[in-house]
This record gives sequence, structure tokens and C-alpha cells, in this order.
Amino acid sequence: MTYLGLGYIGIGLGMGVCLIGAGLGIGKLASAALEGAARQPEASGTLQTMMIIPAAMIEGLGLLALVVSFLAVLTLNKGVPAAPTAPIAAEAPAHP
Repeated sequence: MTYLGLGYIGIGLGMGVCLIGAGLGIGKLASAALEGAARQPEASGTLQTMMIIPAAMIEGLGLLALVVSFLAVLTLNKGVPAAPTAPIAAEAPAHP
């Protein structure tokens, strides 16, 4: 049962690292585009257009990490046995 808990912790850490990386990537992308627009204001439209596709790819990576983590958790949940239930008492035969 300990290994199951460690599996959940590993999934959470892996998803968190992937989403933090996606957030840092989008932040770096946006800061570079903003710096480029500040240096050359007439190219801001082109920079914004060129920034949209990589930003969508980075967002897709974050979404993919979320989906993979949900699938991993559902797979781990299938390995958990159901809680034992109390057996139903059989009716005793009636004595005449």
C-alpha cells in the first residue's frame, strides 16, 4: 500500500514540474516578445503573431501533462482492491 501512495506522490510531482516548466516557457516567450516590441514598436504586430503558435504549443504541453496524470491516477485506482464487505448471513432453514 505504501507503493501506491508513492505512485500518487510521483504523479503529482511529475505533473507539477511539467506545468511549472510550461509556465516558465510562456513567461520567457512573453517577456522576449515584449522586449522585442519595446525595441522596435513597428514590429509588434509581427512579434505577437509569431508568439501565438509557440504559446499554443506550450499550453498544449501543459494540457497533455494534465491528461497523462489523470490517466495515471485512474490506472493506479484500478489496482486498489475494493473494501471488503460483510457477508450476507444466510437464512437458517425453518424447523417444523
